[in-house]
Amino acid sequence: MKTLMFAKVALAGALTCFTSLADAGIMLGGTRVLYTEPSKEASIMVMNQGAQDIMIQSWIEPDAKDGTQNVPFVVTPALSRLGGNKQQLLRIFYSGKHLPGDKESLFRLNVQEIPQKSKDDNSLQIAVRQRLKLFYRPAGLVGKPDEAPQQLHWRLVEQSGKAAVEVRNPTVFHVSFASVTLHSGSATYPVSVGMIAPGKTQVFNVQGLPAGKMLKSTTVEFNSINDYGGHDTHSSKLSH
Repeated sequence: MKTLMFAKVALAGALTCFTSLADAGIMLGGTRVLYTEPSKEASIMVMNQGAQDIMIQSWIEPDAKDGTQNVPFVVTPALSRLGGNKQQLLRIFYSGKHLPGDKESLFRLNVQEIPQKSKDDNSLQIAVRQRLKLFYRPAGLVGKPDEAPQQLHWRLVEQSGKAAVEVRNPTVFHVSFASVTLHSGSATYPVSVGMIAPGKTQVFNVQGLPAGKMLKSTTVEFNSINDYGGHDTHSSKLSH
């Protein structure tokens, strides 16, 4: 009986904690931010879905992991108080320096919710962070971003003894993938992909395909993510 009572109390506490987290939280007005020249700024809406006031901290960081990329952007307000069920516009400004003018550049916009200190000392306080892609697109780039996915070159290769797909992006735009699948006859093989940068070549693993197996008449079908966060479907022949 004591064990059963303890289990009920623990379950109730877990549900209370889950409900508290579900009731709070911020929602962003998009899945990505695009800064297109000659615009003077980019923006995204932040909405507080909870009833309580929260603090919002926002900043931009480089996408590069080596720390060599400068961040010539300022986001405002960087720190602000957002009332319950209220919304606020985050504005992003570019200093006009340090970025290439012949291709897109990628950064990360971080928006972190800092909850108010609870009156209950036993409550769990969690700072939730959302991280979005911020694309800087200079004026006068060659080509169109919505045509970039169809210009990718796909090739079946091996990597570390496993079947893989090599993707080459000859365009000046980033291409983000929602899904990629190889089709050979009635067989399908998912591909583990994320995004490919301008002018880059990357290799992605193919799930369920033995290394060295030759595929005939193979087609790659993929969904790319457009500027609005929607998915566009494409297909291309796979070379060997």
